[in-house]
Amino acid sequence: MKNTNSTFLLIAFLLLLLNSCKDDNYQIVNNNLVINVNDKLQTNIESKLVLNPGKDYSSSEFITINENDISEFKFLSAKQIDFVDSIGKGVKHIIIGIYNKNKINIEKIVEIAVYEKFKDIAFFNVEYINKGKEMLSVEKWVNNNYTLERNEKDTTFWSFQGSSTSARADWILPLGKGFSQKNYLGMNNSDYGGGIPVLDIWRSDYGIAIGHTELVPRLVSTPLETNEQGNKANFWIEYEYSDGFEFNVGDTLTTYETFVTVHKGDCFVSLNKFTGYMQSKGIKFVEPEEEAYEAVWCAWGYERNFTIDEIIGTLPKVKELGIKWAVIDDGFQIAEGDWNVNKEKFPGGNKQMKALVDKIHSYGLKAKLWWAPLAADPCTDFVKNNRDAIITNEEDVPRYITWWDSYYMSSAAEKTITHTNEVLDLFIDEWGFDGLKMDGQHMNAAPENHNWKQKGTKPIDAVEQVPAFFKNIYEYTTKKKKDAVIENCPCGCCMSFYNMPYMNQAVSSDPTSSWQIRMKGKVYKAIIGKTAYYGDHVELSDNGNDFASSFGVGAVLGTKFTWPKDNPTAGASYLLTAEKEAVWKKWFTLYNEKMLSKEPYLGSLYDIGFDKPETHVIKKNDTMYYAFYAKEWSGKLELRGLENGKYKIYDYYNEKDYGTIISENPEINVEFSKFLLLKVTPK
Repeated sequence: MKNTNSTFLLIAFLLLLLNSCKDDNYQIVNNNLVINVNDKLQTNIESKLVLNPGKDYSSSEFITINENDISEFKFLSAKQIDFVDSIGKGVKHIIIGIYNKNKINIEKIVEIAVYEKFKDIAFFNVEYINKGKEMLSVEKWVNNNYTLERNEKDTTFWSFQGSSTSARADWILPLGKGFSQKNYLGMNNSDYGGGIPVLDIWRSDYGIAIGHTELVPRLVSTPLETNEQGNKANFWIEYEYSDGFEFNVGDTLTTYETFVTVHKGDCFVSLNKFTGYMQSKGIKFVEPEEEAYEAVWCAWGYERNFTIDEIIGTLPKVKELGIKWAVIDDGFQIAEGDWNVNKEKFPGGNKQMKALVDKIHSYGLKAKLWWAPLAADPCTDFVKNNRDAIITNEEDVPRYITWWDSYYMSSAAEKTITHTNEVLDLFIDEWGFDGLKMDGQHMNAAPENHNWKQKGTKPIDAVEQVPAFFKNIYEYTTKKKKDAVIENCPCGCCMSFYNMPYMNQAVSSDPTSSWQIRMKGKVYKAIIGKTAYYGDHVELSDNGNDFASSFGVGAVLGTKFTWPKDNPTAGASYLLTAEKEAVWKKWFTLYNEKMLSKEPYLGSLYDIGFDKPETHVIKKNDTMYYAFYAKEWSGKLELRGLENGKYKIYDYYNEKDYGTIISENPEINVEFSKFLLLKVTPK
C-alpha cells in the first residue's frame, strides 16, 4: 500500500509539472500563414511553405510604461466570430489577457481578422484597458514584433524598407551584420519624410512583411535590426507618444490597425497584397492617361539659367527623335510661391510663356511645366499676407524647406488651397500647359503645424491632409483638361503611398543608380498595377546612357539632352553629340515600336534579391519580354512563366536569334555584359 501511494504521488507530481510547462497554444490559420499564441499572449509566425521557419515566441504586441515593457500577459480567453463587412467574409479571433504586477493592472484585447479573399495575411487591432487604481503614462506601443532566422543556404536577408531620409537610400537592400534602421514615417530631415507603411524581410525560401493599414499617413516607425552575426533579423511596428499618453483609470488605449503576411519570393508579393487590401478599404488609384506613356524631353539639361531660344532651338531635334513631351523646368518663375514668369527671362511677361507653349505645340509636342507646390519663399506676397497658412513649430517659427529655401505651406489651410487653384488657373487656362511635373521631396510628407493663427485645425492635420491636397490638384486640373498628365516627383523619396492615388505618372525621382530605376519600377508596379512609370532622365542612370534599365522594367523613356550646344552656366554637359544621337535614336524608336510601358509587369516570377542575374518580365499579348541585368554573365538563364509549347527566342536590341526552346525545359546558355533583352514568342 505504501508503494502504491508513492507511485500515485509521483504520477500526480509529473502531471502537474507537465501542465505547468504547457503553452496552451491558440492557433490562427489563413492559407499558408499560421499564428500560434501561447499562454503569455506571445506569438510565433509560421508558413506552411517552409519546413522549419523558426519556433521562437515573441511578445509581439505590448506597451511601454516608465521604460518597462508591459509584455507578458496571462492568457484568459479566446473566441472566434464569423463576420461580413465592406471588404468581405472573414473570421475574427478575439484573445484576451491580463497583466497584474507592481500595482499595474491592464487588460489586453487582441483582435486578429482574416478574410477569405486575402490569403496569407492577418490584420491586428489591439486594445489595452487600465483596470488599476492609478493613472499611467504610456511611452509607446508596439505591434507585430517578430524575429526571422536566416536559413543555412543564404548568406544574407533581403528587405524592403519604406521610409524616406536625406540619404535617398535604396528601398530594396540586403542586410548586413549589425544592421539597424528606424524607418520612421514622419519627418526624418527638414524636407524628407513619409513613405510606404510596409516592412518586408525575406530569405530565399520565405518572407514576413508587416505594416499598418490606416487610411491616412501615421507617424509610426517600422524598425529593423540584425544581430552581430547577421543571422537573425528583429522587426516591429512602433508608435511613440511625444509627451506620453495619459492612461487614466478605466481608459482604453487603441493601436492603429496593423498586419502580418508570409510569402515566398520578394516584396512584390507582399506589397501587392497590401495594396489590394487598402483598395478594398477605399483607396483608389486613377487610370493613367495614354499621353503619360509617351517619351519625355526635359529642358533641365540647360538648368535654371535656360533661355527661351535654347528651348525653342532644341524642339526640332526632340521631334526628330520621336519624343512627344517637352518640359519647362525650374527657373521660369519669380520665386517659389510666386509662379508668374521672371521678366528678366520672359520680358514679355506671362504672354511670352503662352507663346512658348504655343511654339511647343506647333511641333506636335505636348508641354509640361515644373512646379513645387506647398513651397513659398519668405519674400513672396503669399507669405507676407498669409502667415496663418504657413506651418510653424511650437515656438511659432516657420518650418523650412531647405532645398528650396522656402517655407512649408499647410495643406490643411484653406488659403493654401485657394492659392494652389489660382496657380493652376494660370498654368492650365492662361498658359495652356498639358501636364504638370510636381517636384520636391517636401511633397512627400509634412511636419505637424503649431501655428496658432490657423483656426479650426489640429497640429496633426498638416500631416494627415497632405494626400487630400494632391487629390484637389488632380481633380481641379483634370476638370480643366481631361487628359492632363500629373507627375509627382518627390526627389529621392520612397513616395508616400497615400499620395500615389492622385497622380497618373509615377517617376523614379532622381535615381542615384540604374539599380534604383529598376527597383523603384518594381515597387510602383506592385502597388499601383497599371501605371505609367517614368524612368526619369537617362542621364541620371549608370554612365548617363542606360536606357535598358528603364526599357526592361516597362518604364517611360526620358532625357534632358542639350542641342546644338550647352548653356554656358550649367554645371554639367548633356550635349547630344553625333555618337550619342545614334544611340538615343535607336532607343526611342524601339520604345515607340514596342510600348512595353503599357503592358502587364510579371513581378512575382523572379526574386530581385536572390535570383541571379536580376530579371524582369513583361507580357504583351502572347509574347514574353525578358530583361536580364548583370555586370558580366556567362551561363544558363531560366525563362519562367511560359505556357506549354515551343518558343522562338530573339535578342531584339542586338538583333540576334537564339533559336527555339520547349517550355518544359525553358533554359538557354548565354553570355552578356550589363543587359540582355529577349523577346520570347510562341512558335
